[in-house]
Formats: sequence, structure tokens, C-alpha cells
Amino acid sequence: MPTELVCVSSDEVVISDGRSLRSFEGLEPDAVQLIDGVEARTLPRPGELLSRVATTNDVHFGELECGRFDGSDEGPIFSVPEGAEPYPAMMSRLAVAEIAAIEPDAVIVKGDLTAKGTMEQYSQFLETYEGAFGARLSHVRGNHDCYEHQSYAAFDFQEIEVAGAVIALLDTCRPGFTNGSLRPEQLEALDELGARSELPVIVLGHHPIWDSRFEPRRDDVFSLLPEATEALLEVVARRASLVTYAAGHTHRTHVVEIDGVPFVDVASLKDFPGAWCEYQIYDGGILQIVRRVAHPDALGWTEQTRAMFSGAYGDYAYGRIEERCRLIRTDR
Repeated sequence: MPTELVCVSSDEVVISDGRSLRSFEGLEPDAVQLIDGVEARTLPRPGELLSRVATTNDVHFGELECGRFDGSDEGPIFSVPEGAEPYPAMMSRLAVAEIAAIEPDAVIVKGDLTAKGTMEQYSQFLETYEGAFGARLSHVRGNHDCYEHQSYAAFDFQEIEVAGAVIALLDTCRPGFTNGSLRPEQLEALDELGARSELPVIVLGHHPIWDSRFEPRRDDVFSLLPEATEALLEVVARRASLVTYAAGHTHRTHVVEIDGVPFVDVASLKDFPGAWCEYQIYDGGILQIVRRVAHPDALGWTEQTRAMFSGAYGDYAYGRIEERCRLIRTDR
């Protein structure tokens, strides 16, 4: 594979050759860097670093096969060899080690904790994440966790404060359905938080917003329902403290910017690109940095799964560097 740019921060550039990730640190902020033939611009450093938050999504404990979509056999299909550690467990185990190394103030897992929503799979998730992060962990269910109307991780609205920011974590599930919604009381709680918070608020949930440019208005959209999307957009437009909304579900990194506010999908952890997201919270802004799990075992797996769906998955899932790594303004 050619050398490619993985992520940037204010002082770091990470590049990959498909076999390993190399991190170059101590760089000048907001400056063009040329490293091993790869050109990258570091992000600005918006003041003093106050805290770090890490997120993952679509971890899918218990899954044994990936590459199928709506029953299609279009390949390649990847599965767990007999006797091997299941790839969701491996990817989360290795991601947890990397996340722990940055000493995050909070860790958020925003849905699809499991593959089939069983208590055994949920317990495996808790053992891995709660075992590592204890009270710093917050989590919420995704559609894979509520198809059978399960009640675990059904936390309507969670408010987590760290130095310099507040995280609002929403349960977007519609039990029994793939897509998501928001209930009036959740939107009221978010509106109230947005009105009183003197700190920027990062809003998180499992389902991304409905994009009317690409999906007709109907009840079987893949995202949040259109009505829920419009209600969320109204609250965000009304409350300047709400500076971003980030979700998972689509297994890709993608950004839609509306009136200066980024609405973000973050790619899955369980397969390519093996993503987790770091938020570096400064007193003058927030840096979003979508990283790849760097361990060789993780890279070996995720580079295989880049080829899913006749090779189309890699470009779909990865997103552009500007979508993965960006400054979130907090002064709108």
C-alpha cells in the first residue's frame, strides 16, 4: 500500500504504510508538514489543554462474521477462525489499552455495544470497558442492543462534565427498529442544558442525523427519523453552547456542517479502519481526532476488512482527513 495520512493533531502527524502506524510528534501547530512524501497540515492549538475525552462506537461484542449487508453475499466475507479470539473482543481490548495511555478524563461508548443484544455480550462489553475505566465510563445502547426491546443501557439522557466541556449522551434507540429517534423529554433536557451551560456541550448519540439531500423523507430512513432530526437541529440552532453532535451507526467517518456546527458520523471500531475518537478540550476550542488502533494485530485485521463490499468499504468508511481531524469552534 502507498503511505497514507491517518490523523493529525496540533503537534502530531500519524501515517500508515498498511503494516504499521508511525507517529511524528513535537510538530508546530497549524503548519504544513512533509513527512515521508505525505503532506499534512497540523491543527491549530486553541489555547490551554484542559481535558481529554475518548469515544468508541459499533464495538459489536459477540459478532463472528462481517461483510454481509441485508443478506447479500457480495464479498469478501470475513469470519473468526476456530479457536481464535473474536475480532470485536480483540479490537476493543487493544483500543482500551491505547485509550488508557492518553489518561482520558471520560470514556464514552455510543452504541452497538453488542452484536445480538444478549446479556452475555453486554457483560463482555462491561468487563472490557468498565474494568479498565470504572467511573470514567459512560455508555448507551444502539440498535443492535434493542432489537428485542432490551432495557440495559437505556439511559435517556446522561450529562458528563469534564474540565472545559460538558458531554450530553442521548439514547437514540427505537426498540425493534434499525433507525433512531429522540423523545420530547430528551430534547427538553438538552435544551435546558444548552440554556444553562457556560461550557461548550458535545452532544453524542448512536444514530446520525437524517440528511434530506440524499434520503427521501420517510419512516424507514437509516438515521434518526426526519422529525427527530429537525427537532434536534432546532435545539442546536437555538443554543450556542451546543457545538457538535457526533454519532456512529453508519460505520463511516463523515461530516455534515449546518450553520457552522459539525454533525459527525465516526467509523466503527470492530473493523476497518478500527477507529476511536479523541476530543482534546482547550479553553479556546475542541480538537476532534479520529484515530486508528495501532497495534499490529489490529492493523492486520482492519487492513483485511478494508476490502469488504468488493473493495468499496475502504473509501466509504475512512472519510477525508478533514472529516476525521478538525477544530470544533466553541465561539459561535
